[in-house]
Amino acid sequence: MSATAKSAPIVLLRQAPDARHAFGAEPPVLHGAGSEVYAQGDRADRLFRVEFGAVRIHRLLADGRRQICAFYLPGEVFGFEADGVHHFFAEAVSATGLTALRGGAGAEAAHDHLGAALRSLVRAQEHLLVVGRQNAAERIAAFLLDMAERQGGLEQFDLPMSRSDIGDYLGLTIETVSRVFSKLRAQGIIRLLGLRSVEVKKPGVLRAMCE
Repeated sequence: MSATAKSAPIVLLRQAPDARHAFGAEPPVLHGAGSEVYAQGDRADRLFRVEFGAVRIHRLLADGRRQICAFYLPGEVFGFEADGVHHFFAEAVSATGLTALRGGAGAEAAHDHLGAALRSLVRAQEHLLVVGRQNAAERIAAFLLDMAERQGGLEQFDLPMSRSDIGDYLGLTIETVSRVFSKLRAQGIIRLLGLRSVEVKKPGVLRAMCE
């Protein structure tokens, strides 16, 4: 696993004020691919909204392996903590624009952003169910359906994360992830338009795999 990048984020300037600033949002900041948004143990004094790109939330295990527990996509808010301290690392998956929301990341902020907090909780619960599946193909199918739904329910969508990221999220090796993708493509269930772009040809088959 490569070391976490430490490049400084870049503030994205706007030509006109954004109405969201009136609700405690700071100007968007650009984070380069692999750069750290916050570290485990950092003070959780703000939330973050993804404007573009993607963010992964992970923890390093005792043996040095990485366990990814969540991805956040454009329009989603992350950084919720119950005790004012971050318990995971957050990194930009690709070039990512983030808006920091002032006012803390604890109970008061969670109340103000209740919908986002509840969606994060539901996704975390669903992720536990996915990781608990015995079949690697079922995990990949559930992951693809989730990514499609969170990007507007389109049949063609982008996967900003790498195969390695997907493996660390689903508890699979990168070889297994690649093998399942190839199998789904050979069966005509999906079409790979590139390393990071997928078209679901048979969504009903994917859903059936998850039942």
